[in-house]
Amino acid sequence: MDSKVIVTEHARKRLKDFRQDKITTTDIMLAASSIPGRIPTATRFRGFFAKSGRMFDIVAKDIPSGRLVITIIGK
Repeated sequence: MDSKVIVTEHARKRLKDFRQDKITTTDIMLAASSIPGRIPTATRFRGFFAKSGRMFDIVAKDIPSGRLVITIIGK
């Protein structure tokens, strides 16, 4: 996907929580851009791995200005 990935303020705040420890914004951007096709409604995508090895899910949807990452769920 060529359009940009937008990480919401809520998602950035979640990265500070213990459950999302060792997951970086770069990990999220790579995960979101690796999802093929269009995402018309907010959808949870499971099973991504951060560079640190931590597993996480993201909730994302496509908007006119790019792919919006709504939240992150650490495992």
